[in-house]
Amino acid sequence: MTATATRSRFAVIFFTVLIDLIGFGIIIPILPYYAQRLGAGGLGLGALLGAFSAMQFVATTFLGRTSDRVGRRPILLATMLINALGYVLFAAAHSYPILFIARVVSGFAGGNISAAQAYIADITTPAERSRGMGIIGAAFGLGFIIGPAVGGLSASYLGPSAPGLVAAGLSVVNFVSAYLILPESLKAEHRTERDLGDFSHIGDAIQTPRLAPLMLAWLVAPFAFSGYTVALPLWAGVTLGWRERQLGWFFTVIGATAAVVQGYAFGKLARRFGDRALLIFGGFGMALAIAVIPALQSSAALYAWTAVLAFSNSIFGPAATGLVSVFADPSEQGTVLGAAQALAALGRLLGPLTLGKVYDASHPAAFLVAGAVMALGGLVCLRVPKVEHPAGASASV
Repeated sequence: MTATATRSRFAVIFFTVLIDLIGFGIIIPILPYYAQRLGAGGLGLGALLGAFSAMQFVATTFLGRTSDRVGRRPILLATMLINALGYVLFAAAHSYPILFIARVVSGFAGGNISAAQAYIADITTPAERSRGMGIIGAAFGLGFIIGPAVGGLSASYLGPSAPGLVAAGLSVVNFVSAYLILPESLKAEHRTERDLGDFSHIGDAIQTPRLAPLMLAWLVAPFAFSGYTVALPLWAGVTLGWRERQLGWFFTVIGATAAVVQGYAFGKLARRFGDRALLIFGGFGMALAIAVIPALQSSAALYAWTAVLAFSNSIFGPAATGLVSVFADPSEQGTVLGAAQALAALGRLLGPLTLGKVYDASHPAAFLVAGAVMALGGLVCLRVPKVEHPAGASASV
């Protein structure tokens, strides 16, 4: 494949993920307060986030493995339509059970990230892999710039149902545009068939020496970070008086940092320091930025430490994904990345439930526990082996 064709495919998958993540980002700043109006506390909000992640846990395995068999394009297109349905249910939810069902549907659609990552793995060499994953990360970042701002403002001025309808519309637009311009990336000779109900690939990945530390990091880090995302909006509401609009701008700052770091700086940092070093630094950086929250007394201080958290998270994610894909066989990219995302979804299931309950008992303890667990993730990353890439490698599909 020529460099021009590779860049074109990067652009297509970038905009596909971007539109998808704008829809997801729209929901982020309003969900805590939406849930509170329907009678949910820390545990109830944690259950909503946990339900989303439980479905992601199932879906990443199913969708990643299915994409290894039928290709990436059908999976991405189908989940865009499912996502639209989830957002329509979200907009129509006037009770906690309906809101819960909406998050279950969206959680399944959110499992398509393994197919998107496998798409990037299909069109890059191992030496370029983490840079390619950084492009997905940049789309995430931009989605979190635009999405939370739109969500917070539309909820503030148009009511709580408006963000869900906007997100549903974007999912439909995403489907139409991807249907017209997204080519298939998986070669016929790299397609494999495995039992869709078999979860043994997760155990296999954990037992593979080179993959084991990464897989544990994919479990531990999302546990801590997702628990933080449950506690932070509730803490900011009580301590700083924040509501949807303020939380929307807060997540916009996180998204802007991620877009700059992953879209521009990550590739340069990875070439200089290597993926492993960025992985370790990102893990410990997130641990510190989470644990310090109870000591903060102002919005300015919270924003400052959020910049540290966003930077650390923005180098951790693509480094972890790139290393997993480098260690995986070309015919197993969707399956192994699906295993990593399934473990991440499991962490996002257990983290909100556990730390939401801790928050209900003690607000500061939730951040301290999350920070300690994240530090454990940093320690696990110290066991990730170093990787040497051949010089001058280029994409070939």
